[in-house]
Amino acid sequence: MANINIRIDSEIKKNAEAVFSNIGITPTAAINLFYKQVIRTKSIPFELKADIPNQKTIIALDEVEEMEKNPEKYKGYSTVDSLMKDLL
Repeated sequence: MANINIRIDSEIKKNAEAVFSNIGITPTAAINLFYKQVIRTKSIPFELKADIPNQKTIIALDEVEEMEKNPEKYKGYSTVDSLMKDLL
């Protein structure tokens, strides 16, 4: 047997242990299952990928990029009061 010492966010630990309890396994059993799957599949046993922004976020990012490239086309505000005056 070997020991593993890890650091993990306390909220993540609490939430994961609640899931383990509902399934009827201990955290040690869960970690052993994870390691066995790594060995069996010779990979991380779940998909790892970068977050891909949705279409609305892509449009917003494109708009910001356009504003940065052509700031003269857009009105800016030096104070919150001037912004609020235009909004109202």
